[in-house]
Amino acid sequence: MHKLTTVETVHEDGSWLFTVRDQYGEREEVILVPCDDTVEHSSTSSQNGNRSDDGVEAWINRCTHEAQRFDTGRGVPMRDGQLICPRHGSLFDSCSGYCDNGEASETTLPSVSITVHGDGTVFLTDDDATFVHEGGIDDGGPDSTSHISL
Repeated sequence: MHKLTTVETVHEDGSWLFTVRDQYGEREEVILVPCDDTVEHSSTSSQNGNRSDDGVEAWINRCTHEAQRFDTGRGVPMRDGQLICPRHGSLFDSCSGYCDNGEASETTLPSVSITVHGDGTVFLTDDDATFVHEGGIDDGGPDSTSHISL
């Protein structure tokens, strides 16, 4: 179990990005997003019965249609409790991960197991994921804005 952040931080910032290693040793980006069960979203029909009572859900950071990243370093684009795919505009319910429209229709985002303690602290509890660092896969390394010329 690895301490990630707090529910308050996710709600204030709109999302929280981190990197894990999956069971095969591959790096994956994961997003924490606010989930408000008191709001009914048109794309949610209890598709997976996995609605959160803790105010946060964790999803792999890519659309099910063409693996487009939701969070590209500026936070997850969201509207009315739904994640918006920046490539084709498919909308995914932030609580269930289900999409009922657009190119990704009838799919559900891959989830990552988390636990929220009573004080609002969020922990990674997925047996198939090991925490690597906060931020995306490419964060912390050389970036494309380098001023070195060859």
